[in-house]
Amino acid sequence: MSFDSIAPYYRWIETIVFGNALQRARIYWIDAIPHPKRALIVGEGNGRFLCELLRVHPKIDIDCIDASERMLQLTRSRVRRTHPESLAHVRFFHQNILNWSPRHSYDLLVTHFLLDCFESEKLELIVAKLAETARQNAVWLIADFTLPKEHFARAHATLWLRVMYAFFRLTARIKAKKLVDPTPYLEANGFIRTSMKLSRWRMLRADVYAAAISSGNPATEMASKSFQSRSQRETPTHPRRSPEKRRGEMACPYTGFESS
Repeated sequence: MSFDSIAPYYRWIETIVFGNALQRARIYWIDAIPHPKRALIVGEGNGRFLCELLRVHPKIDIDCIDASERMLQLTRSRVRRTHPESLAHVRFFHQNILNWSPRHSYDLLVTHFLLDCFESEKLELIVAKLAETARQNAVWLIADFTLPKEHFARAHATLWLRVMYAFFRLTARIKAKKLVDPTPYLEANGFIRTSMKLSRWRMLRADVYAAAISSGNPATEMASKSFQSRSQRETPTHPRRSPEKRRGEMACPYTGFESS
């Protein structure tokens, strides 16, 4: 799997198809993260989320892994252009995540629009490997597609997903043919969902998972309170996000995966 061939055009493809909806999902919880020290970002793409993370948390150390060398080049160029003072805090790895050997542990994991690229067997391995790198107070941010339960919304999402999987199987050579729910694998590896934001006719979701090493873990409780508080704010603090509620969006604590 490689996005090298479409990397130069990915931003425009995303904008034409979804406007800014995917980026809003990526950064929705970014200003609620409780001051992470070291982050692991896998499948970052062209660097838009990474640069926003540096803007909000300029002192964070980041390891960025991508199987696409061209995407890493775009990300590095974006960081150099927009946050040159933080470039020394970002390490880039052109590697398959399953072949990568971590040297650190992380209190923030990020896999935006990545897990949907894999079939269940490989997805299980990836989640397990990433979970092994997590510190006890780790937070895991996941923005991705989902299948709503409502009839019209589900039909709309199903159509879009069929088109997208066909496109990326052709252009990026992904193996997956359908969306796989990562929740069982995350829970099996000690992560529970504390918050969820649905958008784009409930087709997009922005999830927050917190490490739940043991019952009553204060880190899990802190993350849950922090993110639920973020959900209840009438006016988000992110300068690029409109305070007005968008049609079809909702914020809620963990209520289960939308796909049946």
